[in-house]
Amino acid sequence: MIAENLDFDVAIIGGGPGGSTTAAYLRKYAPHLRVAVIEREEFPRDHVGESQLPPIGRVLHEIGAWDKIEAANFPIKLGASYTWGKTTAPWVFGFIPDSEIGDRTRPAKFEGWRQRVALQVDRAIYDKILLDHAKELGATLFQPHKVMRVTSSGMGANRRVTGLELEDGRRIQARYYIDSSGHSAILRRHLEIAVDAPSLLRNVAFWNYWEADGLNRAMLESGAMRVLIRSVPFGWVWYIVLSDRRTSVGLVCNAEFYKQSGKRPEELYYEALAQEPELSALLSKATVASKVSTANDWSYVAAESCGENWFLVGESLGFADPILAAGLTLTHTSAEHCAATILELERGEQSPVWLRAQYHDIQTRRIRQHIKFAEYWYSANGLFTDILENCRDIAAASGLSFEPQEAFRWLSNGGIDDVSGQVAIGGLNVAGIKMVQQHFSNTSADDVTFLIDGMNRFQLNLEGARPETSSTIKSGRVLPVSILKRDQRSLPLTGIYGLVYSSLQTSGELERFLPVLKQRISGMFPDDMSRRAAFKESLLCLEGLVAQGWVTCSNEPGKPALGMKSR
Repeated sequence: MIAENLDFDVAIIGGGPGGSTTAAYLRKYAPHLRVAVIEREEFPRDHVGESQLPPIGRVLHEIGAWDKIEAANFPIKLGASYTWGKTTAPWVFGFIPDSEIGDRTRPAKFEGWRQRVALQVDRAIYDKILLDHAKELGATLFQPHKVMRVTSSGMGANRRVTGLELEDGRRIQARYYIDSSGHSAILRRHLEIAVDAPSLLRNVAFWNYWEADGLNRAMLESGAMRVLIRSVPFGWVWYIVLSDRRTSVGLVCNAEFYKQSGKRPEELYYEALAQEPELSALLSKATVASKVSTANDWSYVAAESCGENWFLVGESLGFADPILAAGLTLTHTSAEHCAATILELERGEQSPVWLRAQYHDIQTRRIRQHIKFAEYWYSANGLFTDILENCRDIAAASGLSFEPQEAFRWLSNGGIDDVSGQVAIGGLNVAGIKMVQQHFSNTSADDVTFLIDGMNRFQLNLEGARPETSSTIKSGRVLPVSILKRDQRSLPLTGIYGLVYSSLQTSGELERFLPVLKQRISGMFPDDMSRRAAFKESLLCLEGLVAQGWVTCSNEPGKPALGMKSR
């Protein structure tokens, strides 16, 4: 055994996307910091969770890894195709309209339409690129090395981590410790931090990788595609293209159903594929790369996300059901926020208590929002009809009284601010969410309406609102932003929210409001595509503000009015 103490500023447990992204951010903005990453496995290695959402591209670009990831030529993800809800025919959603997809030449810069779509990544390749990138930026990598023991001192809010002992006897000491060890949650478990599983969803996942020459050639001819999600009587199946010859295929089903079935994971897995002729045909000439893997798929969130000198990042902090493909997005963005928080603590310009509270409040809220939206999603699947009533319970917990179907108005408009100042969750904006509502809860597109449709007068309603301070992350900084708070509702005065708010302060009459809005958008965004996208998002934000009571709307006869459709 080697008796050696190693001193660092930051010690990160886990070299997956959470750990490597945190390390890369820290080294980019504070190259003087000594950052250690301890990873127990050799890379490359397979890992489930390959489907991304658009916010990840911005993170990759900021840490300088975009060009390396793009050079790997992972399939571009435009959205997803589903058989889910009240219809059996596949329906699709896209992050952007197909008409806005431009030049598909690869590799491409992080600009234009590529800023608004995502990737489907082979984690064996993806994770290694990111970890190597963090090492190139100056992080010290311990791989393969296991953390055998965590030491700490103090109790309650005064708990401090004092060191990490590796399997070879070396001891790592640092000023900050980060747990990005995923479900292993090495630091979280040592600190005995409770986990809240607020969802009725108790699922299990079974998956494997399928390979064949030219397996996905026909699907990749366009250079971009969608994840395939297909319902089966006892759950749902994913088909995620990773390359021309490799695909991730998995089954998610209710844990109690699996237990009562008495069947082995392999039996249920192949039974599900047999019930999907489309997927069976795609896999007819492919072979499995290994045995079927199994994991619990339960949504949860840690009761504490950070302390005096420690942070939880990614799945050690929380996990939302994979139906929304949010896992990697939540991991990358929590890593960004964690790194920015440490950088601010180092600067010493802002309250440490406020910085930690912002990290906890924002990151745990984001996970809970994804969990709540997943619950609604499952309420439309045949096996999960008992969850439909839970939609009403979710709304009631926030002081609202809705019938189960109507509870979706709260789910779709009641705080879908996955990123401060934006109006989206799970890659869906308000229009996308309303499309989901149509497929799940209504008989036709005409049943799903916009509150602002046909309206031409909009008045801010700030009665009872109080000013507070939240935060946003930009260029390695945690920046204070003003918000208005009323009951459980928050109105960020930044981003698209702030744009609409300030424009309404000028005038609430549609004929005056729209020109002001467009003028401000022109001053904020450099190109026509970005301006058009910002204008659409502004109208969807206006819809959300009306639904939440921040804006009242009416129609003055004889004057032009907004025309909004859910299609």
